[in-house]
Amino acid sequence: MPWAVEPNNAADRLRRIEAVTDTALVQLSVEQLLHELVDRVRDVLEADTATALLLDASGQQLVATASSGLEEEVWQNVRIRVGDGFAGRIAADLKPSRVSQVDHDTVVNPVLWEKGLRSLLGVPLIAQGEPLGVLHVGALDDRAFDDEDVRLLQLAADRVALAARSRLTNSDRAAASAVQRSLVPAQLPDVTGFELAARYAPGRGSDISGDWYDAFGLPSGRLFLVAGDVVGRGLSAAMVMSRIRTTVRAYALENDDPAEVLTRLDRNIRHFEPDAMATLACAIWDSSHNQVHLSLAGHLAPVVSRVNRDSTLVEAAVDPPVGVGSATQARHTTTIDMSGGAVLVLYTDGLVERRAQPLEDGLRALSDVVYPGPPEAVCTEIMNTLVGDTATEDDLALLAARRQNTDDLRTLTFSVDAVPEALADIRTELRRWLPEAGAGEDDVTDLLVAVGEAAANVIEHAYGPGGGTLSLHLETHGDDLDIIVSDTGSWRPPRGTHRGRGTELMRSLCDDVQVENGPQGTSVLLRKRLSGSERE
Repeated sequence: MPWAVEPNNAADRLRRIEAVTDTALVQLSVEQLLHELVDRVRDVLEADTATALLLDASGQQLVATASSGLEEEVWQNVRIRVGDGFAGRIAADLKPSRVSQVDHDTVVNPVLWEKGLRSLLGVPLIAQGEPLGVLHVGALDDRAFDDEDVRLLQLAADRVALAARSRLTNSDRAAASAVQRSLVPAQLPDVTGFELAARYAPGRGSDISGDWYDAFGLPSGRLFLVAGDVVGRGLSAAMVMSRIRTTVRAYALENDDPAEVLTRLDRNIRHFEPDAMATLACAIWDSSHNQVHLSLAGHLAPVVSRVNRDSTLVEAAVDPPVGVGSATQARHTTTIDMSGGAVLVLYTDGLVERRAQPLEDGLRALSDVVYPGPPEAVCTEIMNTLVGDTATEDDLALLAARRQNTDDLRTLTFSVDAVPEALADIRTELRRWLPEAGAGEDDVTDLLVAVGEAAANVIEHAYGPGGGTLSLHLETHGDDLDIIVSDTGSWRPPRGTHRGRGTELMRSLCDDVQVENGPQGTSVLLRKRLSGSERE
């Protein structure tokens, strides 16, 4: 191997240093690249060890990443605080350093003196003005590293830093992109009474930003919508975005007020992400489907479009982004009336901001193009008009939700596993759908009990240990509602005495109950004349 040739003079050593990052290393990963480079640096400097330590994401610690002759540092995941010891001082001062005595007074890592090193030479790794870490070499004898050694090691370090920065940038970009793809919902939820559509489009910049959206149903029957933008770019912004998304979901399960969700999120960010800042628009569509409760944390207002009315930006108070401002400042919730067919559009600023035009122009163009139609078509029209055939400067996220008209909600079909835990899911789904289908409060109460009895019978009697599926089909015919609860099992005889009263209860709550048993399973038809509701 050419790197084993004994250098004859300084010029030969310089040529070999200049070739440290040759084209043969192009296909290597960051770790493989650094391992190969420290081998070459150790050989060129005629040292007994060579080690590369990179700064972690916080920029406060050096992590042993690659070593030749001192592999224990990597195996033990040695970490050195910036400013401490030999390597830490180099990272803090960004200047070369030499020591001729290696012990606990000069270095903080005992591996170095336990290995028997007598002298060390280290230089900072800097690429394009950005510190990346430290590269140091060591000798087992009393070698005194001279100025020529310093110059050669710094030259090697500069080339190592450039190669590592390029590779790390590509790796971070790929990782950030993977995080972004994994967190933007691959498929929007199927929430009864609503239609949803979304878009995420990267900008022409090379770094991924912290733009994101999310939509999910809540046990209360409400629909939670959010669009957000973490300040910053790259992997760090994507990771903060992922943690914010998870935190929002957790708080949304406990609070039906979006301002309270953002208040708790702000407290979380200040404690766990003290350097982070993000804007968010959180909207909770209530279970009646008649209102949306909105809270804005430094985010642009959504657009609302109702049937036979102009599309407009929502007039809502804009509170500070999470992570900045006063921690005690109260956040506000704005309530928006939403009729059947109304559309709500949340987005990030990459959709409407352009360098060559005022923000107001982009907001006006967005309002003009939104209409109360199917969300998928609305999103397509928005992207065609505001993005067209030119990539935006910044990433963008877009989320549209439409309240379905009552005429679109005549049927509902879904299946669940025949296990006791499914009863809660069935109740949640019925609470969402029944009011939109024309059921009044008393109707909903009666049907929750009746369907619950029918479903509980399936869970208890239809299947053995292998389990099975419980299916429900609901369909309205004018003022009449038919509900079919079915299974594909073979019913077991009732256990114990004084059982079977569930059928009596169903008959008392419904106008008609029919049970059909057959080789393909059992179906229970519950029919009820609806008393009506206050739906629009």
